[in-house]
Parts: sequence; structure tokens; C-alpha cells
Amino acid sequence: MSSAVKTTRVPLNQLTARQPVSELGFKHTNELEPFAGILGQERAETAIRFGVNMHRAGYNIYVMGESGTGRTSYIRHYLEGRAEEMDTPEDWAYVNNFSNAREPSVLRLPAGTGSRLLSDFNTLVDELMDTFPAAFESPSYQQKKSLIERKFNRRYDKAIETVEQEGLRRRICLFREQGSLTFAPMHEGKPMDETEFAQLPDRKRNKFNKDITHLENLLNEELSELPQWKRESSEELRSLNHQAIDKALEPLLKTLQKDYGHFDGVSEYLEAMKKDLHKTVVEHLADERGIEFKEDAGKRHLLRDMYVPNLVVGHKEKAHAPVVFETHPSYRNLFGRIEYNTEMGALVTSYRQICQGSLHEANGGFLVLEAAKLLEEPFVWEALKRALKEQQLKIESPASEMGLINTITLNPEIIPLDVKIILIGSRQIYYLLQELDPDFHEMFRVLVDFDGHLQRTPESVGAFARLLHTRASDEKYPPLTAQAVARMVEHSSRMAEHKNHLSAHIGDLFDLLAEADYIRRDSKGRKITHLHVDKALEAKAERTSRVSKEILKEMIEGSILIDTCGDAIGKINGLTVLSIGDTSFGSPARITAAVYPGSQGIVDIEREVQLGQAIHSKGVMILTGYLGATYAQKFPLAISASLAMEQSYGYIDGDSASLAELCCLISSLINVPIKQSYAVTGSMNQHGEVQAIGGVNEKIEGFFDLCEARGLTGDQGVIIPAANIRNLMLSKRVLDAVKQNKFAVHAVSHVEQALEILTGHKPGALNSRGKYPKNSLNNKVLTRLMEIAELSKEGS
Repeated sequence: MSSAVKTTRVPLNQLTARQPVSELGFKHTNELEPFAGILGQERAETAIRFGVNMHRAGYNIYVMGESGTGRTSYIRHYLEGRAEEMDTPEDWAYVNNFSNAREPSVLRLPAGTGSRLLSDFNTLVDELMDTFPAAFESPSYQQKKSLIERKFNRRYDKAIETVEQEGLRRRICLFREQGSLTFAPMHEGKPMDETEFAQLPDRKRNKFNKDITHLENLLNEELSELPQWKRESSEELRSLNHQAIDKALEPLLKTLQKDYGHFDGVSEYLEAMKKDLHKTVVEHLADERGIEFKEDAGKRHLLRDMYVPNLVVGHKEKAHAPVVFETHPSYRNLFGRIEYNTEMGALVTSYRQICQGSLHEANGGFLVLEAAKLLEEPFVWEALKRALKEQQLKIESPASEMGLINTITLNPEIIPLDVKIILIGSRQIYYLLQELDPDFHEMFRVLVDFDGHLQRTPESVGAFARLLHTRASDEKYPPLTAQAVARMVEHSSRMAEHKNHLSAHIGDLFDLLAEADYIRRDSKGRKITHLHVDKALEAKAERTSRVSKEILKEMIEGSILIDTCGDAIGKINGLTVLSIGDTSFGSPARITAAVYPGSQGIVDIEREVQLGQAIHSKGVMILTGYLGATYAQKFPLAISASLAMEQSYGYIDGDSASLAELCCLISSLINVPIKQSYAVTGSMNQHGEVQAIGGVNEKIEGFFDLCEARGLTGDQGVIIPAANIRNLMLSKRVLDAVKQNKFAVHAVSHVEQALEILTGHKPGALNSRGKYPKNSLNNKVLTRLMEIAELSKEGS
């Protein structure tokens, strides 16, 4: 066994980070106090307190972090608690603008007043229906109306009487038939018919005709002032109606004026409404012939549509400031909308059809939005910035502004805007907005950044246990045993991929707790134990393992070529991580290399066929830098080689295969076989130093599963970067195999350590004369590269 194999082998106690149950200090979680706040997010808590309490324009809040860290739940809890300490904002109601119906006016009312005002105006409608037509049926009104009518009739009758007297003197009578006046000659006190009149001598007929013409002229003269009499009579009747309406409205409006007249705009609105009611009562609600009212339903609908305020924002009295979570931030949902009715084929609207949006509802409080959904909606982002900058809330339609709707719309009075916006989004969206939108920083000055992990300390573990206790109590779960809490702590560290960290993805841990409780109920357990947690983890792994098992099956059957024993030149087992949905698993992949004389350099086949992404190509190019810096100091590096990730048909990214690729390349260069019982992962730099990679636990377990399926021999293992030891949180199956010396994990800090493990040969170090030992790997590499350089020189 080489020295590198001994020195790089990771001890069993460093392959995971157990949570000693004795350090928890309790037997089950019912012994703990509830947890308040959010676990391990002190910086975010400080930032959200600052943002909420900073009452200046532009200090809106952007909350960023990974989904599942509890950011939304904490924001909701904190804002609701803060809102209870704040004053309730005003109510807002739109009313009819009688001078310009297209520009409804807005009333600003104290909290809780809007609903009372609305109720009182509905009561007013009922009282108006009861008051009219009773006000026109009173004896006083009828008497005054009769006087006006008699005055007109006396004038009219007097004029007619003058004409009648003159007609009788000329033996001509005056007839009134169906509102018209006609003249007829008389004979012996009786009117003559047409036959009798025709039998008269011409002289008498002409005289009668002449007298009738005279009477008609006289009638016109006497009735010449009839239109004036009619106007005077109508004006007197209209004045009488107004007086009757005013007298009837006085007690009705007096109460409203007393209760609400001291609020902004209400007194003016009541005066304008009173003037408009004169016209409405006479022209719409009553028939002039008998002041007979129309149908009650139509009357009630008309009065409400014209006079009852439209309460767009109403609060309960002594409530707290609003906290609104808008899950669909479309333009209409945020800024409100104006609805329309169809009448005779045309679209019509009124102040009563103005509908509130989330900004109306949240005015004076907090509005929480998801950044990704907000930016997906057309027109919304620019309109929101404009509203925040101007501190005004306008209700307008983008479609109307673009000319897509050709109909008359409303222009409601602007409402002052005082709201704190909280955007919840990813880091990527935040940095994109910072870069692309110069207004973003001016509008959202407060950043609340939620960590993806927290330090694993006795204090944080204790807080984590209390959080699990609080969650169990809230969800009516039984208590957790100390062993169950310890297992949850260990799994949290595995999620964080660090022994000294706990994951801040509290949502995933709560899901695991729920699944463990399900298994507990199924087995009729009284408490949630570590066995229930383990079975929940196993059940989830089984539910999401179809793809990984299919790949493993193909490896075992030989469809995918992966060796776990023997030696081979120019072949090595690399380790990859595949992510599908919400699950990730490790899978070994064969890497091959071919080296031959030439000057093409190292060709990345994945890059040439456009399957290799930028970071993977960078890792391959680093290999050339390492070979040149290590060996080609006294001669030009002239080499042709090709590297490939075999049986890979998708995109490949990441530089975690660069260590394996270099080992494979050197094996092919000097014809030294590599042990196929090892799999390698790790990034490297141009000086041969091995760097940390991600997904180390899944990668190790992916190769272990294949070795276990084929049978563990004791010679199998993985090589990982030494920097990843802190990330090891391996499963119990791997730990048991390591404990029984059936599997090994080696951690290297330099590529030469990996080469010694894989080939069984020492790399060798430069002596005082600047030369490597004769049979060392480095000497063989140097010699081979010099040979290829000479061949290239001769060929050129």
C-alpha cells in the first residue's frame, strides 16, 4: 500500500457529523419553550426592521434569498405584528361629480366611517322613497298648486269671455272642443249648421265671414300673452316644487350634514346632491300630470346609482394597518379597474363601477409582491414606479391609453398613496434590476438578504429544536424525541452540504417532519422518533429514484460501460451529479483520453460538438497550463490529445472532472494503467492544487451504489478534494461499508497524490540538479513530452 493511500484516507469520524443526543439536554420536545422569529437570519431581521420603520420615500424593501428559507412566512408574521401597532388608514369613497360625471370626486373619511356613510346613504334612499310623493300630496302643496292653476285659468277664461261677448253681439257663438276654439253663426239663438249657412244670401254669408275674421283677430289679441302666462305659471309651479322638495329634504340631509359635514368634501357633496335632487325628483321620479311615481325597483336603482357613494376602501374602526399579499399582480389587480355595462349596444360606466386594486387596499400599510410575477405582467413595473415616485394612485386603463378601447371612460380623482412595497424575489432578479433599471435603487433602497444556511452551534441547534417543537405544536403533531431531533439536525447539515452548517431551507425540513408524522401515525407511534425520520427519508428517496435506478441497472447490465475493478490505460471513472426536479443523485461516468504526437493541443470533444459548456471547457484548458508549467520549461509543449466524457448525450458543465481528466491524460501519455476500482472528482488549478467541488455526498454515494450492486471487494473507493472533507455527510450504508473496510474515501490536495493512488507509482520530486527520479511518474511524463516535442520538430 502506497504512502498516499494511507495518508489520504479519510477517517470514519470525518465522513459525517453526528449530533450527540446527550448534548441536546432534553428527552422530547415538549420540554422546550416555543420559538419565535426566524432561525439564524439575524442580518435579515435587522434589515426588515429598518426598512419597515424607515418612513421616507424610496425606502421600499427587496427580500431576496432562496425559496424555502421561510422568508415569506417571516415577512408575513413580522408585518402583521408591526401593522397592529400602526394607526388604521383612512377610508376612501368615490361620489358622483354632478358638474362633470366623467371625473368622479373622492371623499377621504376616518377609518370605519365609510361603511357607516354607505349605510346612511342607503337609508336616505329609502327615506326619499317614503317622502315622495307624500310631499306633493300635502294639503298645503295642493292648495298652492291650485292657486297657481286658478290664476292661469282666470287669465285664460277672461280673455275667452271677452271674445264670447263680442261674438254674441254679432250673433256668433264660440265653441271649445278638445282643446281647440271654433266660431259658428247663430240663428234664433241656435248655431247654424253648414246646410243652413249655405242657404243664406251672399250678403249675410259675407257679413258672417267678415265678423268671424274679426273675432279670430280679437281672440289672437286677447291670447297673445298666453305663452307668458304659461311660463309664469310653470315657473311658479317649479318654484313651488323646489320649495316642497327642499322642505322635504331638509330633515333628511340635516342628519347627514351633522354627522359627516365636517369631513373633507362631504358637505360640498351634500349641497351638490341637494341641487341635483330637484331635477331628479321632478324629471325622473315623478309624472307631472299627477306627480305619480314610477315603479319602486327602478326608482331605488336610479337613486343609488346617482347618489350613494362607492366605497372603494373601507376599514373596521380600531383595526390595524393593512397587510396585503397580492399573488397575481396584474395591472387591474394592482391599480384597480373601471367596469362597464352594455346599454343599447354601447358601453357605459359611472363612478359606481370603479373597483379597488391591491394598492387601494394596502394604502397606509404594506403590500407584498413576488418580483418574478410582477415583472411578467405588461405595463405594471413602470406604472408601479411612477405611482411610488409621485405618491399618487391613479385608476387608468393601459388599453385605453394605447387606443385599444374606443369608448368613453372615467378619470377618477387621484388618491394620495402612502404604502410600503415589499418585493420578494431571487438574487438574480435583484442584480438584474440593479444593472438594467436606474430607478430601481431609488425606489427599493432596503435589501433583506436571507442566508441559505446558518452556523451549526449548540445555540443554533437548540433554537432549531425549539422551532421543530413550535411547528409540531402548530400542526398538532406529537412531540419529537431527542433522537429524532438529532437526526433532523444531521439531515439539515447534509442539505447545507457542510458539517458546521444547518440548512436555512426550513420549508423542506417541515415537509420531512410532516412525512415522519405520517409514518408515525401509520405505525401508531406515540412520539416522532428517529426511525420515523429515517423511514420518511427512505420513502422520499424511493419515490424519486426511478431515473437513478434505471441508470444503475444499465451500468450493471453493461449498457453503460463503467468498470469497478481491474486496471486500464487512458480510462478513469469520473463522478457527476444529475438534478431532475427536486431531487439530485450521483452517477459515475467514464472519461477517456487519447494522446499522440502533434501540436493540436488538448481537444475537448464535448466542446467541439457543442455539448461542453464554458466552465467545463475552462477546466480542460487548465490542463494545458499545468502540463506546460510543470514539465515544458526547457522545450515547447507539443502535444495532441483528445478528452471525452463517454456515453454522455446531454450538456456538460462544471470543472469538477478536471482532476480525473488530467490523471486519465497522463495515463494515456505514458501508458501507465489506472485502477478502475476508484472514481475521482475534483477541480484543479494550473499548479496542480485540487479545489473543492459541489455535490460531494451524492457523487460518493452514486459510485458506492454501483460497487455495492456488483459486490464490495475492499479495493473500491473514491478520491475527492481535501477541501470537501467539511462537506461530508454520508449515508449510513456508506459509513457501515467504510467501517468494515469494504470501501474507502480518499481526500487529496494535489494531483500527484491522486496519481499515486490510481497508478501505484510515486510521482517523484525534483532533486538538487533539477531532475526527477528515474522511474518516477513525473520523469516518465517529462521524457515522453520531450520525445513528442522532438518528433514534432523533425516533422516540421
